[in-house]
Amino acid sequence: MIKIYNTFTRKKEEFKPIVPNKLGIYVCGPTVYGMPHLGHAKSYINFDTIVRYFTFSGYKVKYVQNITDVGHLVGDGDSGEDKISKQAKIEQLDAYEIAYKYEVEYFKAMDKLNVLRPSISCRATGFIMEMIETVQDIINKGYGYLTPQGNVYFDVRKYSNYGQLSNRKLDNNVSGERIEIADDKRNPEDFALWKKAETDVLMQWPSPWGNGCPGWHLECTTLGKKFLGTKFDIHGGGIDNIFPHHECECAQADIVNGHLPMNYFMHNGLVTVNGTKMGKSLGNFITLTDLFKKYDPMTVRYFIEQFHYRSNVDFSDDGLSLAEKQFAKLKESVNSVRVITTNIDSKLTNQELIDIYNNFVNAMNEDFNTPLAMVELNKIMKVISNAIKNNLTEIYPQINYVVSAFAEQVLGLDFGEVNTQQKVVEIPNKVKELANLRWEAKQNKNWAKSDELRDEIKALGYVILDRKDGYDIELLNSK
Repeated sequence: MIKIYNTFTRKKEEFKPIVPNKLGIYVCGPTVYGMPHLGHAKSYINFDTIVRYFTFSGYKVKYVQNITDVGHLVGDGDSGEDKISKQAKIEQLDAYEIAYKYEVEYFKAMDKLNVLRPSISCRATGFIMEMIETVQDIINKGYGYLTPQGNVYFDVRKYSNYGQLSNRKLDNNVSGERIEIADDKRNPEDFALWKKAETDVLMQWPSPWGNGCPGWHLECTTLGKKFLGTKFDIHGGGIDNIFPHHECECAQADIVNGHLPMNYFMHNGLVTVNGTKMGKSLGNFITLTDLFKKYDPMTVRYFIEQFHYRSNVDFSDDGLSLAEKQFAKLKESVNSVRVITTNIDSKLTNQELIDIYNNFVNAMNEDFNTPLAMVELNKIMKVISNAIKNNLTEIYPQINYVVSAFAEQVLGLDFGEVNTQQKVVEIPNKVKELANLRWEAKQNKNWAKSDELRDEIKALGYVILDRKDGYDIELLNSK
């Protein structure tokens, strides 16, 4: 049973899908006006792991993620310049070039982090007509109004449930607090559904209210409905988007659909630098391009998954350096088995592996607790060490199964290709038996019997390499 912390109720709840064994999830995608940074890595690794675990648990997942390539204004409010248009002027490109350029960079970075592509990745600019229909529907139902300046706003004071997600009351909203006060609004809290475009703006579309572009909050409401319907399981995003973005989404969607479309709202924590949110607009972001020059992407992924998705992660070189060493140790341990065999056996008989399996699943079922899950994953190193020491090659395929299922399928870690030049076949049981008998003969100083067994082993194509405390078995002429 999977439990999810639902932002609506502020508590963990049992996940009950709308359709058995199926999952519809919508996660707010990036605004593509700059290079992807560590904050993006955390958010999309978090939800990638969640989606991966649902898939591992037997769900057929439809994962929708938007690309915000228009309408996101500087300061996240309803006045000022569009972020993409502003960057276009800086780089002396047009807005479409900027959006495409940074969309490509985003996916390149996600690929390196082994973040799976969503089932559907949709650019906002591809669905302007649908967003216009959404605005018209809200107006027709009496919750939207057109101003003389050509802007359309949502009348928040007509919607009594505003604040249900963020747990805020209208009286608590300070003028200008993340909602810029445009001079044509009826109320300071009202938010834009459609913004009139300046004559020199490239990204503008005709509408019943004049040329313009959709408000930032509008696209997720529209795209969620288009691809997942009027009711779907999960909406996800960063905790910094609870207000105003997701609060406004809820208001719009409730009016359009007649009810809230998502059953659960999930929010991931932020990446901070010295306790301050990391972001391009704040000037303290670390691009993934720069980070990958210093750390392997798998180190970054391993580092992020050491923290619960709802927790904030404070960036530090010390933390990433430690994660680099820990992941290298895990990788070396895993590949020490895969050098011998890459066979997989899902029928677990080893009690330690059974315990690790059960504890990992229990951790992930409890609101995707990756820190506890990784504790269990790292216990595999002890199992591997013991198996190698005692030549328990029969459990190697079971080890490979647990590693494949948890580290790779769920946590998305990549241990790289095994060095095939070092790879050897599994030692046959017959050779192991003869080697044990030879060791006993040597211990009893029965040298003749020892030599006889050595020759018999050699005839089977293997050689014994003696050590002070035991022996190794290798293929004859394997060097």
